[in-house]
Amino acid sequence: MYMRVRREDVVRIPPHRLDEDIDELARELTRTSLEGRMDSDKNLILLTSNIERVGDGRIVHGDGAVYQKVSFDAIVFKPILQEVVEGEVCEVLKFGAFIRFGPLDGLLHISQIMDDRVDVDVEGQRLIGKDTRRDLRIGDKVRTRIVAISFNERNPRESKIGLTMRQPGLGKLEWINEEMEKETEKEPRIKKKKKKKRK
Repeated sequence: MYMRVRREDVVRIPPHRLDEDIDELARELTRTSLEGRMDSDKNLILLTSNIERVGDGRIVHGDGAVYQKVSFDAIVFKPILQEVVEGEVCEVLKFGAFIRFGPLDGLLHISQIMDDRVDVDVEGQRLIGKDTRRDLRIGDKVRTRIVAISFNERNPRESKIGLTMRQPGLGKLEWINEEMEKETEKEPRIKKKKKKKRK
């Protein structure tokens, strides 16, 4: 889920850069030190804007750098357990497929792809249902549900996110459309009664 939030944090201004414009420096260091990292609420900070210094900076004895408090708007991404996400297959392996959704990748284990048994075609980069003959390959668009999250705060892109497609309304988008068409064909057609004209 994407959100826009207002945050405060502290950036370290090194001593050799203290002769530069402090406001511009605070903006640059906020972007370079915070974008692409997790915040304290386990949100991945994607973009910072409207960066402002808050008060005067602090100097820590023995360091020489200035620690400047900053306030900023941030676009953050936070995957939520049980959230339904749409993404694209970016890698196919023997044990499943990696799905890219937003800025992160999640693992769709081979057991969570479909109710059918699945064969792996590593050379062809695809996973194939034995009975249904449905296949999943790189570039396919899918709808999945997040079933497990383990954040890596040091390297957010290495976070482990587990996905499933074994529920109604989930799967490769083509499969979902096929299922919806089958359901509409099954629905009994209700005939409208003609109203009799009164004389």
